[in-house]
Parts: sequence; structure tokens; C-alpha cells
Amino acid sequence: MKLIGISGSLRRASFNTALLRYAAGLLPEGVELDVQTLHGIPLYDGDIETSAGIPASVETLKNLIINADGLILCTPEYNNSIPGVFKNAIDWLSRPPARISPVFNGKPVAILGATPGQYGTMLGQNAWLPVLRAVGAKPWYGGRLMVAKAEASFGASGAITDEALKRQLSQFVHGFVEFIRPPSGK
Repeated sequence: MKLIGISGSLRRASFNTALLRYAAGLLPEGVELDVQTLHGIPLYDGDIETSAGIPASVETLKNLIINADGLILCTPEYNNSIPGVFKNAIDWLSRPPARISPVFNGKPVAILGATPGQYGTMLGQNAWLPVLRAVGAKPWYGGRLMVAKAEASFGASGAITDEALKRQLSQFVHGFVEFIRPPSGK
């Protein structure tokens, strides 16, 4: 099984990118997670789409999602919502409308996130739900992982130092894998 995880933060020392990288090492045997960032995705501009088509960076990410069994969105929360850079990427990935189906239609999607704020990423994660509905994705509602005060859970190197978070992240990714591929006998 192949999963793609996208970090919604461009920051070099992003907690969200670190969270995805750690998650990649927690997956069951036979499951891999390709961690991607949004670097190189330009601001959406319909004139650019009309004159030059879909940018190569967007097509690359689009093909990775198409070829994945599931998608993990690791989202920071900016002003109680989705980071603009992340929403911008989804806007590009949904273009042109005639090609949205192979990218998102029925694609299992999990959402998690980390923030330095004290309330976690609940509002940002909730803001994703209408977007996922609009693109036809299949959100996983079986687990939520919202890391608050993230600087307390990560060391200077970006490694997770909080043992409870490690367990929660393991449960989260295993639950998502079961959502995509239920254990035999179910």
C-alpha cells in the first residue's frame, strides 16, 4: 500500500513535516508513506492555467496522489483555518475540473496537524471538511490527531520527544491503514 502525506507548512523546521516523517516509520509492513511539501507550487492564477497549462510541480504532485491508495494532510492552523498555501495547492490540484475525479474522487484522506498554539489544529482540520466534500474525497473520521504546543513535543532536531504523541501517531496511522484496507475477516 502506498500513501502520500502532504505537509501544509513551508517552514524549514515544520512540525507538520516532522510529524509526517515520523509517521512514515510507524506504518505496518508493506505500507509506505511518501512525504511531500508544497514547495514549488505557484499561486493559482487562471490566466496562467489558460496560457501555460498546469505547472509541472502541480502535475507531479497530482500524479503522486492519483497513484496513492490514500492521502494524509498534515495541516497547521493559521487564524483558525486552513493555511493559504495548502488551500492554494488543492485549488491547483483540482484543475481542470474534468480531471479532478482521478485525483480526489473516493480517495481516502486522513487529516492531522501540529501547531505551537494551545488548542491544536481542530478548527483548521474542521475547515478541511467542506473542501474534501467539494473535491469528492473520502475523509476518514475514525481518528483525530491535533498536536497543541508542538514545540514541547519535538526536540531541536525535529524528532518527536513526547512518548504519548508517538503512541497516538502510531494508532492514527494504523487506524487509517485499516480504513483503507480493513483486516481480513471484516
